Amino acid sequence: MKNKKMWGGIALGVVILAAIIYFMAGGNKEEKVSFETATVEKQDISTSITATGTIEPVTSVTVGTQVSGIVSKLYVDYNSVVKKGQIIAELDKTNLISELNRAKADLSSAQSTLSYETANFNRYKTLFEKGLVSTDEYESARLSYDKARQTVASSRESVQKAQTNLGYATITSPIDGVVLSKSVEEGQTVASSFSTPELFIIAQDLTDMRVIADIDEADIGGVKEGQRVSFTVDAFPDDRFEGQVTQVRQQATTESNVVTYEVVISAPNNDLKLKPGLTANVTIFTMEKKDIIAVPSKALRFMPNEALLQQGQKIEDVEAKTKVWTLEGNTFKAHAVETGTTNGMLTEIVSGLSEGDQVLVDFSISGGEEQQQEQAQNPFMPRPRNNNKNGNNQKK
Repeated sequence: MKNKKMWGGIALGVVILAAIIYFMAGGNKEEKVSFETATVEKQDISTSITATGTIEPVTSVTVGTQVSGIVSKLYVDYNSVVKKGQIIAELDKTNLISELNRAKADLSSAQSTLSYETANFNRYKTLFEKGLVSTDEYESARLSYDKARQTVASSRESVQKAQTNLGYATITSPIDGVVLSKSVEEGQTVASSFSTPELFIIAQDLTDMRVIADIDEADIGGVKEGQRVSFTVDAFPDDRFEGQVTQVRQQATTESNVVTYEVVISAPNNDLKLKPGLTANVTIFTMEKKDIIAVPSKALRFMPNEALLQQGQKIEDVEAKTKVWTLEGNTFKAHAVETGTTNGMLTEIVSGLSEGDQVLVDFSISGGEEQQQEQAQNPFMPRPRNNNKNGNNQKK
């Protein structure tokens, strides 16, 4: 029994001694201030805006027909490569040929009538000059002659129109390109009564594409022609395509009270990966500067104060609108600087610093009560066991 009491007293003494050492060590621990620095160096600064757009050919032509009829022949299909002037479809020409023949017959009849009226007019003219016919008879012969001439002219126009309509029955490609769309099949009837039917859509050059991007009104002010653009498409998520702004259109589009403007972006497509209709996720670089001296923007917001000073340290300030700080030995020294462009994270330094300088950007405090409070607030730090004051779970 005595041995148990003795060992119990020794254990209690060890625990008390350890507690005293722990609290003495914690109480004597001083706060330590450390500073984060950044090197003044040449960097690239850029600002950008993002948007979505649609990829489309630079030049595409809708091919239709100006005459009605039945499609008798189709010579191309989707993705067919065509040349300018190449026959791509034909309509049935039976009715058109019939109209042309009737117009030619009317012209022949009108020419015969004109021949008769010409001879009749010349005869009456001779008789009128000799005073053998009245003025009314002469004028009547002249009027019949003029009408015959006009009828011939009208008949010629009818023949020309019939020939043109017959030519419209043969549909040719207006440009060199690739057939993107085909809207008819052989045997289908097309009618041009109210509007020109769409038969094909032909893209001129699929290696030269463009992106039509919708830019929000809040961002359009920074978009200019010639700016660099980078974009991706969902079809090739690992590829990044490059282009540049070629046109900023003035026409606004309003949808659900959101105003946007169309911006045209070049999209070279030599490998033919980009297809018409793909959605592009666009990044337009509205400002880019390369190899300029820059510092983190938070260096311009850093300001030392007396509370941060350690023993022997001092502050050497300057009068300036914009300044940064360096720690030279035990001296916090301010430097007046002239800043340029910024993207929020980095700021250009025009003057006041040299490449290689170390500027202060932030500080941290370790040790002392503040660290203990931080540890106390940390949910992952171990805590002492909670003694149950009510003794509900104590063994009897």
